[in-house]
Amino acid sequence: MSFGRPPGIEAFSGEPPALGSFPLDHAGECKAFMLEYLKCLRDNKGNNGLCRHHSKAYLQCRMDKGLMTPDDMRNLGFEPDPSDKT
Repeated sequence: MSFGRPPGIEAFSGEPPALGSFPLDHAGECKAFMLEYLKCLRDNKGNNGLCRHHSKAYLQCRMDKGLMTPDDMRNLGFEPDPSDKT
């Protein structure tokens, strides 16, 4: 019997999520990118579409520093940059 939990609710497995959980940037390695993004949001009244290049740079920094699993930017919602030679 589980006290404090409604009957019929199974216990959680304790497995970490596949995505969405990553180390915090305690050393501030990507802080400059984050601050540029926040400044862009303030300057553009919260319109994040105008600041996508900053969020892309921030995510790239996190991948480069090992703060998140490297992934293709397309999987993170970014279209390929036409200036990239792929």
